[in-house]
Amino acid sequence: MDPFRGLGLPRIPGFGELVSLLQTQTEALAQLPRTLTDLNGTVRELIEATTMARETIASAQRMAEKLETLVEELEEPVRALRPGIERVGRVLDDPAVDTVPETLRRIHDDLMPLVHGLRQAQNRVGSVTGLLRRRPRDEEDDGY
Repeated sequence: MDPFRGLGLPRIPGFGELVSLLQTQTEALAQLPRTLTDLNGTVRELIEATTMARETIASAQRMAEKLETLVEELEEPVRALRPGIERVGRVLDDPAVDTVPETLRRIHDDLMPLVHGLRQAQNRVGSVTGLLRRRPRDEEDDGY
């Protein structure tokens, strides 16, 4: 029993506690080389990660510079296209544009039979003309 307990004075450790503290300190010191080795490995990994991050950032910066140059080159031509694109947009928004496919289909359906008939007629006329050219005229035979 500690006679000074309750008087606010710090308790004096006993021999058993002193040995326990020394043993804990010795174990911590024994672990120190391994801890330092682990810390050293972690620092090396951090250095590698930092180096890779630096290289990645440099690569990203080069890529950003190339993209910036490309955007600068394309910016003026694209801006020049804007009025024409807006005009085309207005034309395409016109409801009449929606009727173009149907109109083309009707023209095709109505005109293609006529064109086919004209081609057949042309072939027939060509055949008749060929026959007339091959036949000698009776007037040439008479000698007039």
